[in-house]
This record gives sequence, C-alpha cells and structure tokens, in this order.
Amino acid sequence: MLRVVLLQLMATVAAGLVAGLLGGMHALISALLGGLCCVVPNGLFAMRLFISARKPGTVNPMTFFIGEFIKIALTIALLGAVAWLYRDLNWLAMIAAFIVALKSYIILLFRH
Repeated sequence: MLRVVLLQLMATVAAGLVAGLLGGMHALISALLGGLCCVVPNGLFAMRLFISARKPGTVNPMTFFIGEFIKIALTIALLGAVAWLYRDLNWLAMIAAFIVALKSYIILLFRH
C-alpha cells in the first residue's frame, strides 16, 4: 500500500512539473494541490489499515468501510478547500493532476 501512495506522490510531482512548464507557477501549484487531494487521504487510509492490521483481533470489514468513507469525505473536503482558498486556481491543472494521481496505480499493474 505504501508503494501505491509513493507512486501517487511521484505522479503528482510529475504532473505538477508538466503543468508548471505549460501553464506557469499558478498551474504548478494548482496541480500539486490537486494531486495532494488524492495522495493525503490515501496515505491516511493506508496508515489506518496498516495500524489496524497490526493489532490482534481488530481486522474486520467495518474498519475498511469506515476508512473508505473517511477517505472519500476527506478528498471532497480537500478539493473544496483548495477551490475556496486558492484564488489563482487553474482548474484544468488541478483536475488533471488529481486524475493522474488517482489512476497512477495502473503503472504498478503493468510493471510486472
């Protein structure tokens, strides 16, 4: 799970660099923020699953479902916060980097 989160972080940085080259500083920041809206909740979710798997007797399906609900709610809240707080937001760069980070796990599927 950590590999997926690290890959998402690397994909976010790559998307940010491309957006920065194409659209300038505001596009770079927007892309980084958009990618982090995917990476941060996934990292917290992975950490929660890792911790609950280490405790004896605490692995159950509800841990996963509650964590997934929190991850989705945090993703929506972070996207909303970025849209509300960052006035020079480049929407295309943010959404593109979010999608790149969200789908970057496909790279791991074709790696082997």
